[in-house]
Amino acid sequence: MKPEKYNRSISLLCPTCGCSDFSYEEGSDETIQVMTCASCGREFNKDDLIQENSENIEEHLSEVKEEVLKDITDELRKSLKKAFSGNANIRLK
Repeated sequence: MKPEKYNRSISLLCPTCGCSDFSYEEGSDETIQVMTCASCGREFNKDDLIQENSENIEEHLSEVKEEVLKDITDELRKSLKKAFSGNANIRLK
């Protein structure tokens, strides 16, 4: 299984206008970044923007979970078939 297969890049969108272009200013620490929408000028901090896009993030996360689960079951099925291929008393579907 290749973990890089599950890497995703999720575009965060402005909840006001739907634009995905932001300019940002570094604050005194990493959590205090002020992000400004390039289209409507609305300002967010990083945590607020992530919270506003939580539904989109959760949807992508559930898709990745489904892919991982499917790949793990396929790998397990293949390894069990290979392990028990010479045994006439055990059958796997």
